[in-house]
Amino acid sequence: MITTTDDNSLVKKFTNFQKDLNLTKTDIIKALKKVFDPEIPVNIYDLGLIYQIHLDENYNIKIEMTLTSPNCPVAEEMPSMVANSIEELMGFNSVNIVLVWDPPWNKDMMSEDAKLALDIS
Repeated sequence: MITTTDDNSLVKKFTNFQKDLNLTKTDIIKALKKVFDPEIPVNIYDLGLIYQIHLDENYNIKIEMTLTSPNCPVAEEMPSMVANSIEELMGFNSVNIVLVWDPPWNKDMMSEDAKLALDIS
């Protein structure tokens, strides 16, 4: 079930939760690295769009993320793409994805791999 809140966040409760998988923040990062901005051939984690990942003891996740621009054409789709990538892991109870705009994203937030892929120095 997906719900959207007034504070630009998307909440998705998963029905496939398997606690015995004992997944961690590292698994979340691996899933995030499979999500790509359709306009940029680099995953959202290496682009530096993920600001915070909080995982509580009940396997609920809160992700604070941004987009390259508030006018990004995939602004409405990206949180769902992130939630779906995490749901596929089957080891988490829910995810709350909050879009934030402070600090504003800039190319310095990208990993070195992302900068190399995009030929940015």
